[in-house]
Amino acid sequence: MRALWLLIIPLLLLADVVVEDFESTPVGKLPKGWQVAATHQGSRLAKWAVEKEGDNHILSLVRPGTSAFNLCYNPKLTFKEGKIAVRFRANSGHIDQGGGIAWRIQDANNYFVVRYNPLEDNFRLYYVKHGWRHQIAGANIHLSPGWHQMSITQKGERITASLDGKKLLKARSKAIPRAGGVGVWTKADAATSFDDLRVWR
Repeated sequence: MRALWLLIIPLLLLADVVVEDFESTPVGKLPKGWQVAATHQGSRLAKWAVEKEGDNHILSLVRPGTSAFNLCYNPKLTFKEGKIAVRFRANSGHIDQGGGIAWRIQDANNYFVVRYNPLEDNFRLYYVKHGWRHQIAGANIHLSPGWHQMSITQKGERITASLDGKKLLKARSKAIPRAGGVGVWTKADAATSFDDLRVWR
């Protein structure tokens, strides 16, 4: 019996992990169930699509729009507590670069977001409420160009955020108390690629 439980427990721990690696999404399309939105929407939404890079599929903002904040997310991938991780690469942008994870997304104007900006060499945690962004934690850090990993964990009001496995941000916030969707985020003309999104809940 003990041996059986040693086999079952790891399976239980892995049972509620959602992985989106974009491999099953055709090039030029959005993953099934995902949608594009924008906070303070301008005259043109940014275009997001899956691209092929070598043998790998990645999700990219391929054409900037005129909105303040760009979202691509799955409203049915609901998250309240647990961990989210994603690989990201800043590709271009004159006004802004980089991006990050958005979660507990209620709609285009209400969510948490953590992002890295290579133009400013900083990593910041915000909540967006009624379309207005409020910073709740920040750290200065320089990353080399290329792919990096970002993650957040949330339990109740407690939030921590890491880059490449290094915990950099810690805060408490009850601004967005309900479960909501999960996705990725950029600002203004920041064109960024994302891959290997994992959600533990």
